[in-house]
Amino acid sequence: MTARGPAPTGTGNGRGPAQDMFAADDASQALGIDLVSAGDGAAVVRMRVTGAMVNGHGIAHGGYVFLLADTAFACACNSRGPVTVAAGADITFVRPAREGDLLEATAAERTRYGRSGVYDVTVRRDAEVVAEFRGRSRVVEQTRP
Repeated sequence: MTARGPAPTGTGNGRGPAQDMFAADDASQALGIDLVSAGDGAAVVRMRVTGAMVNGHGIAHGGYVFLLADTAFACACNSRGPVTVAAGADITFVRPAREGDLLEATAAERTRYGRSGVYDVTVRRDAEVVAEFRGRSRVVEQTRP
């Protein structure tokens, strides 16, 4: 189940605020990222590492791994409705990913306080952890444009 396929987790028409945001996310879509699920402060996205994403060491460039984690973070922190952006993020690369690997990023809200929040994202290849990401969010609007 992806944002491009059957109805993802959402409300009413099968879509929620995170699905609507992802549908307009040309950067993530251009990389072939699929939104698997999003709702209640959590999200799961997937991406296959392509040859264009591999660096001079023959491993996935860290920027692509970060972008995948950031996309999961964005879907999780926007899953409740108010327009929310990143206030900051950090990533720890645990092991390399290679061309052909299918990476899955799972985001989970840790806490919200006022207009801010903290989210953790784990990027995995099968059962192996590839990276750990922590994002800090900030609500910038109460409703979507």
